[in-house]
Amino acid sequence: MLIDALGGDDDRLWPHGTWPALRLDRPLRPGAAGGHGPIRYHVVAHVPGRWVRFRFTAPRGFDGFHEYTVHEAADGGTELHHLLSMTVHGAARVTWPLLWRPLHDALIEDSLDRAERAVTGAVRSPARWSRYVRLLRAALSSGSA
Repeated sequence: MLIDALGGDDDRLWPHGTWPALRLDRPLRPGAAGGHGPIRYHVVAHVPGRWVRFRFTAPRGFDGFHEYTVHEAADGGTELHHLLSMTVHGAARVTWPLLWRPLHDALIEDSLDRAERAVTGAVRSPARWSRYVRLLRAALSSGSA
């Protein structure tokens, strides 16, 4: 299952080719710690093939979690959902909406495209990065941000 390979050698869900790779200090299970780029978290729950939840530990001011869940669709198919539930404090009240949220949303859209490609062999309507996301990525890669 796509969820169960997150952070591993066979990870077909995380867009590690265009974004910082998701790395964990051990196989995906509660207690595993890691993250991607400056975003740090640990696994607080995992139901193989169905659900994984990560609780944020950094950056400062991120209080919450993100998760992937698999659901049965009304048509008998399968749906992959991502949920972010977080409050922000301190400087994150500014950095989240201006920097992290646009990058997060683009990364997750790329991740869902990878899931669709892994399951169907193609992506019907690929996500496209906004100009703002491209600007942020260029600024971050040049060390300007």
